[in-house]
Amino acid sequence: MTQRVVITGGASGIGLTLARRFAERGDRVALCDADAAAVAQVQADHPEMLARQANVTDEAQMQAFFDEVGAALGGVDVLCANAGTGGPAGRIEDLDYDEWQSCIAVSVHGTFLACRWAARLMREQGSGLIIMTTSTSGMYGVPHRSPYVAAKWGIVGMTKTLAMELGPVGVRVNAIAPGAVEGARMERVVQMEAKASGRTEEEMRAVYVKGNSLRTWVTADHLADMALFLASPAAEKISGQVMAVDGHTESMVS
Repeated sequence: MTQRVVITGGASGIGLTLARRFAERGDRVALCDADAAAVAQVQADHPEMLARQANVTDEAQMQAFFDEVGAALGGVDVLCANAGTGGPAGRIEDLDYDEWQSCIAVSVHGTFLACRWAARLMREQGSGLIIMTTSTSGMYGVPHRSPYVAAKWGIVGMTKTLAMELGPVGVRVNAIAPGAVEGARMERVVQMEAKASGRTEEEMRAVYVKGNSLRTWVTADHLADMALFLASPAAEKISGQVMAVDGHTESMVS
């Protein structure tokens, strides 16, 4: 059955892979992203998708996007509240307050705006699925990454709470917790954490590999596999869960 799928932070990385995979199975996809160039590339490569520039922390921009999505799709079956940012790295006493606020705003406030919109429609429909992107950092403490960790723990809390609020009307809410995901964003994180910790980039990569049972990184397609499963009839009784796709994290510190 064709589903109407909306993805925030959908023009690159995990979000773009989610958009591509949902579209490949025949779903109608709408996405937003703050990166104008990335959105333009999606529009060129995937004219079948509705792709718009919008900053998830700007209520007016997001409402304009949601209004257009509502008119184009007539509703929403799956929301992937995926937008996030790595935030700064450093000891808590050295962090800049504006950078802290920016990290929290994208992950937490942006997820709130997307979930509020979807919840209103899904409650009316009596059905729907919300998938939030958290992180294994939302399950463990990570030195030098307190803003990111706080934001991702916040998303876990939202997942649990919204599952309770919306479950009685037939709406499921889950989160996907990626481990270390191959790609440009993770390379930037490695560079940032290496600088903050005084280690080399190679040493930081080794920490991530050593920290999970499978001794490997994951790919965006592994995360999309989980999202597609959650959006399938096979997962109709799964709600309020944080689905880690991480090779089984044993430790975030080494």
